[in-house]
Amino acid sequence: MTEPPLIAVLGGGAWGTALAISALRAGNAVRLWARDAETVKALNEGRGNPRYLPGVAIDPGIMATTDLAEAADGAGAILVVTPAQSLRRVLAEAAGKLPGGVPLVLCAKGIEAGSGRRLSEIAEELAPANPVAALSGPSFATDVARGLPTAVVVAARDGALAADLAQHLSSPHFRCYSTDDLIGVELGGALKNVFALAAGAVVGAELGASAQAAMVTRGFVELRRIARDFGARAETLMGLSGLGDMMLTCGSSQSRNFAYGMALGRGDPLDGLPLAEGVATAAVAVRIAAERGIDAPIMSAVAALLDGAMTIEQAVTALMTRPLRAEDD
Repeated sequence: MTEPPLIAVLGGGAWGTALAISALRAGNAVRLWARDAETVKALNEGRGNPRYLPGVAIDPGIMATTDLAEAADGAGAILVVTPAQSLRRVLAEAAGKLPGGVPLVLCAKGIEAGSGRRLSEIAEELAPANPVAALSGPSFATDVARGLPTAVVVAARDGALAADLAQHLSSPHFRCYSTDDLIGVELGGALKNVFALAAGAVVGAELGASAQAAMVTRGFVELRRIARDFGARAETLMGLSGLGDMMLTCGSSQSRNFAYGMALGRGDPLDGLPLAEGVATAAVAVRIAAERGIDAPIMSAVAALLDGAMTIEQAVTALMTRPLRAEDD
């Protein structure tokens, strides 16, 4: 009898745990690495992750470890599920411990704040012996862990690799599409976080449903402008990793970015709020847009709000009084 393929998951947070559960449902053996010994103990002995994913039972088929080399040993694919701003540190720590030729599937959404590099560029720099892919799309960890119907996209420059990964990660309740537009999928997933902050701020400031719809729609225009300049395909941005993810994260308080934006719009204290990747992405996205001469007024307003350089009222006034233009411009 052939043993099921092994999927290694690097990251013991809510999303890493949910993807481990999903990979097991898809018929894979699963080994999960977490830095926190208490999380590993809870997964192995308590069969749960009360700190990050409370109320969800963990199948005994998932084995957790604090040993990165042990987690990756024999894996057919490695899901890297650490926050975007931690990716460089984790991959540097993993140097020499990852089996060569095994694909790395990047499951965070963001752009490195200091360098402005996409996550695949960081992975290719630090793990040159491993082909790189990305998993993105409209998905909440709790929905995936509970087995609720979810569709995502797996991207790699090698379309055949993306399709193979999608096949191995799909289950009756977790459907993976595939594409070779890695840039489009990465930028869609990263930039939508900034617009989720904007949508949340509109709701938090009680500016109305009409303003929220306008903010999301015009934000999507900015997203497409930037992605197109990087060579992404328009149809990718109209898919799960672009429009689909925008629809989910720009209208639900389950989204950390939307919830953070709501607090921003209400003027609430922001210290202690859960990590929102859009906070780190906003400033670097504005810098990238400026360097490329791309008009990005909503992203600029979000960055100014986060810096305290502008109030929500000033941001709205600035956006509403900009020179009029054709909608498709």
